[in-house]
Amino acid sequence: MKIGIIGGSGFDDPNLIENPRIIDVTTPLGAPSSALTVGKIRGVDVVIISRHGKNHEITPTNVNNRANIYALKEQGCTHLIATTAVGSLREDIRPGDLVILDNFIDFTKHRTNTFYDKFSNGPVHVSMAWPFDYDLRRELVKNCKEMGIRAHSRGTAVTIEGPRFSTIAESKMFQILGGHVINMSTAPEAALANEAELPYAVIAMSTDYDCWNPNEENVSWDSIQKVFGENVSKVKDLLVRTIESLSVNSEMLH
Repeated sequence: MKIGIIGGSGFDDPNLIENPRIIDVTTPLGAPSSALTVGKIRGVDVVIISRHGKNHEITPTNVNNRANIYALKEQGCTHLIATTAVGSLREDIRPGDLVILDNFIDFTKHRTNTFYDKFSNGPVHVSMAWPFDYDLRRELVKNCKEMGIRAHSRGTAVTIEGPRFSTIAESKMFQILGGHVINMSTAPEAALANEAELPYAVIAMSTDYDCWNPNEENVSWDSIQKVFGENVSKVKDLLVRTIESLSVNSEMLH
């Protein structure tokens, strides 16, 4: 088992990763978003990539998701767990809550979200009804409960292009469409992970109420950073606990 971690926030702690190595890689699809950090967590092999670059310099539209997924698979990753900040579209999903996503709605416009630019060997249409891996999600939900973390066991993420935030009209529309949270990263990444046949799950942290809630301030980058910084340790602890439990219960994984 080797776990690919996409996001990487809070994982720059040198005491967390055993025998860390930084490696630069390239792929036939271009360079991934960052150098890869390779090592072990609780004795389990991990590969960590920073989705937006080490200094968050890559805009959502320009993240090379294809190269990121390709690089992680090339390194031998068998499962992927991603982290993401999201805006809440539901009253009961409060800032600081975690959501273990189970579906998405893709509202991106300019992303390359498939490995199949051509059907050279015939048509390829990957099933995407349930894009997030059931076994990984079950383990994340179980660990949230055992750790006393306030979390929602399912949720649909609306992924927009960005980098701008939504209008009020858009935010309300996404609620009507069935969205629970909103971000700028998940849908293309999930689609590519499924095409690569890599089980994929996401820990989403709610940081704001987007702009639909008249009783709350409209989302801003400063507010996102504040709430994320206050709660990132929960995500890190959950990832560590889940990686450890996955290694113990590896026979349950497909």
